[in-house]
Amino acid sequence: MRVVVQRVKEAFVKVDQKIISSIDKGYLLYIGITSTDNEEIVDKVTQKIKNLRIFEDENEKMNLNLSAVEGSILVVSQFTLYGDTKGNNRPSFINAARPEQAEPLYQLLVNNLKKDFDVKTGVFQAHMEISSINDGPVTIIIEID
Repeated sequence: MRVVVQRVKEAFVKVDQKIISSIDKGYLLYIGITSTDNEEIVDKVTQKIKNLRIFEDENEKMNLNLSAVEGSILVVSQFTLYGDTKGNNRPSFINAARPEQAEPLYQLLVNNLKKDFDVKTGVFQAHMEISSINDGPVTIIIEID
């Protein structure tokens, strides 16, 4: 599983020109799921996101997690995170999980995060427009096999 975590001041998702989800301070998460992912990996990723310390404390050090700053999460599925361009100019998505495998794992991650945070989502498999103001900029990649 690959997760791109962006620390944001705000973010929102549009589908069919309508804003369907938005957050203020928090994380914009792009979630990529591969065919070898399972519930155990989702649990590990959940803990990593929950404990990730990328907000600045009073000394301007990244020591605070999302709970400490009372932030929210916007989760967007993005199979293109498993796009492979080795030897090609057009990406191959052979390593991305099929939707019937990916969607339940995506929903599990969302539900796990909802236990501790205010979580908004995009629409799985929809064409979305995502806007955000990256804070820092801070962008972290989490990858767990």
